[in-house]
Amino acid sequence: MNIVIIGRGNVATNLHYAFAKRGVACQMVSSREGLDQLPQANVYIYAVKDEALAEVVAQVKGKERAMHLHTSGTMPISVFGADKPHAGIFYPFQTFSKARIIEDFSTVPVFFEARGIDDISAVYSLALTITSHVYETTQHDRERLHVAGVYACNFTNLMYTMAADLLKTTHIPFSALLPLIDETAAKIHTLAPRDAQTGPARRNDENVMNHHLSLLNVEQQQVYQLLSEEIRKRNL
Repeated sequence: MNIVIIGRGNVATNLHYAFAKRGVACQMVSSREGLDQLPQANVYIYAVKDEALAEVVAQVKGKERAMHLHTSGTMPISVFGADKPHAGIFYPFQTFSKARIIEDFSTVPVFFEARGIDDISAVYSLALTITSHVYETTQHDRERLHVAGVYACNFTNLMYTMAADLLKTTHIPFSALLPLIDETAAKIHTLAPRDAQTGPARRNDENVMNHHLSLLNVEQQQVYQLLSEEIRKRNL
């Protein structure tokens, strides 16, 4: 098995490490240069931005016998044309950073699609080389999983950033929030998110919420009020 990963970003770097750690021959190439002279491989994985995917795919020619996979949570399999009959999607569901490599990829779920039973089997086997959590999915489900990930990860991290900004005017370090953050994440391993909800909006404590609002600037107030109202509407 020989894999070429097209891209050098967060996803590409972590996938390269995961495959290499398992002894799979794997190399990364830049999506911005030399795509007409790609090394021969059994599998080409396109780990590039959605907006660039179609253009990058179109530049790769003469690889009809190889498997072509992209890592997008939203792009369809149809981005691969008739010149790439063996194609699919290899979507590792995790937050990736080049500055923090995932050392143990075996717990990272990979969601995949492929054309035809043989390609489904091939992509499934490929995913099993780096993780035991492999799931065949559909475009409909994968798109919604991606949005769910934005809520659970990206928006949550924005809340950490806003919390850190609030503490900049104090002598309290952001690390003081880490036990709270860790316990909040730990609770939803055993409780449904609805059952884990706490806080003044959950209690409908107007006095506390109004006091909080008095400490915030206009933009912070808008976010606070929107999220508090969502909690109250859902009876969380």
